[in-house]
Amino acid sequence: MAGATASEKLARIREELTQVFVERGELIDGALSALLAGQHVLIIGPPGTAKSMLADELCRRLDGAGYFQWLLTKFTTPEELFGAVSLQALERDEYRRVTTHKLPEAHIAFLDEIFKANSSILNAILTLMNERRFHNGREVTTVPLITLFGASNELPEEDELRALYDRFLVRFVVGYIDEDFRFLKMLQAHPPEVRTGLSLDDLRSLQASAHAVTIPAHIYRSLANLRRQLGRKQIVASDRRYRQCLGLLQARALLLGRREVSEDDLFVLDHALWREPAERNEVHATIHELLRGYEDEVKVLLYQSRELRDYAYRQWENNELRSRAVVEAHTKIRNILAKVATILDEARAVGRPIATVQAVKEEIETIQQRMLEAL
Repeated sequence: MAGATASEKLARIREELTQVFVERGELIDGALSALLAGQHVLIIGPPGTAKSMLADELCRRLDGAGYFQWLLTKFTTPEELFGAVSLQALERDEYRRVTTHKLPEAHIAFLDEIFKANSSILNAILTLMNERRFHNGREVTTVPLITLFGASNELPEEDELRALYDRFLVRFVVGYIDEDFRFLKMLQAHPPEVRTGLSLDDLRSLQASAHAVTIPAHIYRSLANLRRQLGRKQIVASDRRYRQCLGLLQARALLLGRREVSEDDLFVLDHALWREPAERNEVHATIHELLRGYEDEVKVLLYQSRELRDYAYRQWENNELRSRAVVEAHTKIRNILAKVATILDEARAVGRPIATVQAVKEEIETIQQRMLEAL
């Protein structure tokens, strides 16, 4: 894509990945958002769900970036990840590793079966991920790591691995393809003939743009409400995690071509605020209730209006009873319309989607109008 802007390249990468990896749209958007926010991504799922393939495909699209990947086992040694001990340094009574082409020099890293990490390398990985530093002998060096992608077939059980698990802001649980037509699409999919790439300069430019994305005041209020609602359900995330989520929201907004975070972006937190997979559905339901509960409310009001219409138009013994029923139904529908109008104004004020509410309002107004004609 000669001459394309960084944003155009990013959009093209997103499109190419979506074409190849079926039923992975949320994962792709989450991974790209994490890359722009400089956060780490964990993909959990059984073998054969393209975890490694997707992470590897994305990582390799960063042109000029140092890339490191490794499959961890319980026998993995520090030398494999961090480099061999320098013999020349030992001659000077220094213990230092030669980190060339190893994890401490990587901008992007992919560690498969990451929870197979043993205690001899765990602390070094934690420091790399959390502080972007590497202790090399007597020196503490800053590493260029932007994002580390981890993949695993299972969650960690040992307490010492929980700290590593917590370093991943974005977590996805993937399974096998559900729908037959998507399964067939996967079987027939071919890798793109030309892969769009991003240079490090492109990525840094996009990261700066993401950092400049505006977060409106109502988004902060929504986050506070979300935290309160999840806390009532005993789903508690740290203050640090919520703070990191701000960058994730900005990155998702930029990914979708916006310069301001909208409430729709909060749905990416489906993959950031749960601790155990069993909590995922509850987190999603809480976010949906917070952000789309008003749509459910107006749908209930529409159902009530339809019931009132049917009540008014049923067979009555005489015209007087029918007129009373129509007047009663009309009065209640007028009150319902007032509620819908209030919901519509509140949704519009905070930038929420109003198409559903507007459609409901118009249908109820049509019911009301026809009822007036019947009087």
